[in-house]
Amino acid sequence: MANKTTFLRFKRSIWQVFAHVFVVSLFLASSVSAAPEVSSLRIGASKERTRLVLDMTQNVSFKIFSLDNPRRVVIDFPTVVWPSDDNSAKAQGLINKIRFGHFTDTQSRLVIDLSRPAVVAKSFTLAPASGLPHRFVIDLTETSASKFSQQVQDDRAKKQSVAAPAPQPEPELKSPSKRRESGEKPVIVIDAGHGGVDPGALGRHAREKNVTLAFAREYARQLRNTGRYEVYLTRNRDIYIPLRQRVTIARKHDADLFISIHADAIERKSVRGMSIYTLSETASDHEAAALARKENRSDIIAGIDFDDQPREVANILIDLAQRETKNLSVEFAKIVVNEARGATRLLDRTHRFAGFRVLKAPDVPSVLIELGFLTNSSDEKQLSSSAWRKKLAERLVKSVNAYFSPNRVARLAR
Repeated sequence: MANKTTFLRFKRSIWQVFAHVFVVSLFLASSVSAAPEVSSLRIGASKERTRLVLDMTQNVSFKIFSLDNPRRVVIDFPTVVWPSDDNSAKAQGLINKIRFGHFTDTQSRLVIDLSRPAVVAKSFTLAPASGLPHRFVIDLTETSASKFSQQVQDDRAKKQSVAAPAPQPEPELKSPSKRRESGEKPVIVIDAGHGGVDPGALGRHAREKNVTLAFAREYARQLRNTGRYEVYLTRNRDIYIPLRQRVTIARKHDADLFISIHADAIERKSVRGMSIYTLSETASDHEAAALARKENRSDIIAGIDFDDQPREVANILIDLAQRETKNLSVEFAKIVVNEARGATRLLDRTHRFAGFRVLKAPDVPSVLIELGFLTNSSDEKQLSSSAWRKKLAERLVKSVNAYFSPNRVARLAR
């Protein structure tokens, strides 16, 4: 009996040691694999150069290339943790503005908007020394417009020398009114605008990319709770998604409805209220056209090179499908306006038209909702309120319910 007790105690001790070692090994593994952090960004300028320094917790690898129209220098890193304050480095010298954030699941990006043509004179990392942490350093020197353009061409040639993966085929084109068989749940894709390296509009306290993600999550939660729909998000975290990919996500999910969520900014701080947009190459007004131009620059802001991007294929079948899609989009937009009235302030002429790239799926009814203006203090307060998000999301759920009501679906099927 004593031998058995001793054995059990020994066995228990072994398991305790094993558990301790296991926990310690997990901690060490997580410490080693933790992403490098950028603690601060600093810009210094002289007549000879403009220097950008990133203070970091670890050494990092990096790739640099230049883009034109507008002139930018792009630096790609493995995934890093960025500081929450993107105003830590003020514009100086050759640097007009910087943006940073997650670009893909395994990549982070920093984009430098140049005030004048410039080339990278030096780029290097420094090990900790004299009380300073790891640092990434890039020196820019002014150059001519022609030499900058040549640098862009050289960088593009280097990228194209790497074999590109075969392009994926686009989903089959379908008719929106005949796509869902009886008994299947409608599929809704909610698109949280901007994200990652592209912050979108900025208010005094809030960023568009965070506002849109918070609302998209709440809206998706409420739609799923009805049990009537399959709901997908184009992004569920702070990551950049190209405009074309957002459209492709909707089509790959065979979506019956695509709803893109945004928040606006405007010089006139008195302007406030929600609006909704559907696709038209002829904008309904100058403000709608200006907003579409701004939103369509999202890929430029994120440092996308359009030179090697696939072009949209236009043909008669797509045109015919898009006509039907536009009509269905307009119908849903009208329902949204009616349901949202009373739940939030509406912009005058609430339903507007413009050529948003994100609405161009030929066979998925699509709308873009501007929740309000981050440049208006009252709207910004609402946009940051969980109670307001819940209230407006409830109304937008009612809009979806009305759009997919049995009577309306039966009428379309005739």
